[in-house]
Amino acid sequence: MTKKEIEERKFRPARQEADDARKAIETPQTSSAAYKLAFQDNEFLLREDLRPVRFQLELLKPQLLMDEARIESTFVFYGSARIPEPDQVQARIDAATTPEQKKIAENLGKKARYYEEARKLARIAAQYPVNAAGCRHFVVCSGGGPSIMEAANRGAVDVGQTTIGMNIVLPHEQAPNLFVTPELSFQFHYFALRKMHFLLRARALAVFPGGFGTFDEMFELLTLIQTGKMKPIPILLFGKDFWNKVVDFEALADEGVISHNDLNLLTWVETAEDAWAAVQDFYHDSEAPGCG
Repeated sequence: MTKKEIEERKFRPARQEADDARKAIETPQTSSAAYKLAFQDNEFLLREDLRPVRFQLELLKPQLLMDEARIESTFVFYGSARIPEPDQVQARIDAATTPEQKKIAENLGKKARYYEEARKLARIAAQYPVNAAGCRHFVVCSGGGPSIMEAANRGAVDVGQTTIGMNIVLPHEQAPNLFVTPELSFQFHYFALRKMHFLLRARALAVFPGGFGTFDEMFELLTLIQTGKMKPIPILLFGKDFWNKVVDFEALADEGVISHNDLNLLTWVETAEDAWAAVQDFYHDSEAPGCG
């Protein structure tokens, strides 16, 4: 008796069974959808009452692939999908055909510098050293789309590092930006599972000017921390003028619907250097991160 014999797998792997199932002799019985292996039957998996199974699959797939990539923590970037690169600003203004379109293009153009700040911050975070156990921290993670998300993934690629994109199926045609590492490019059906994966490994979060999606993602994190469901992490808000224009945080506290102490969850920054300094300050007394 050998150790190999004891540890050896006894059941045939599911992949092998699945391959054999495809070779079934064609009969009325084997041609029926009922005969398909459950996990090979897409129509079965898409049934309304299989939603809990799909939830579990969408939770597990990114989790397992990131575990295999030795990603222990992430630096998450939220922000608009509409802010242009600085060198695209004038072309967008020139392409406007109405005064309203021109005004919008000009307003977005004023925020173009945040594309560069996101890219710069991602470069800095992506160079955080891999530890002795081969585990990686502050891996750059975005929603995988254009604009600020693209800038974040692009910054990591600038310094030769892998980067995560968490895309979601939308009614209109879209695709991950070309700077997402293909093996870490995930697609989600459920917003809830996508937002969970944004935060499961997050150890810092940069929030740039954005719309409904950015609001949704940011306020979910603030709520989780405020209610004690999640330990605090640095929440870095770029663009104080923008945020104070669209959300009166002080008024929320003055009205009593949040505490003035809740405002301390936010750290206002304008540059990548300020943001990284805030992260370093937050973790100043922490032990060096490990694995697991």
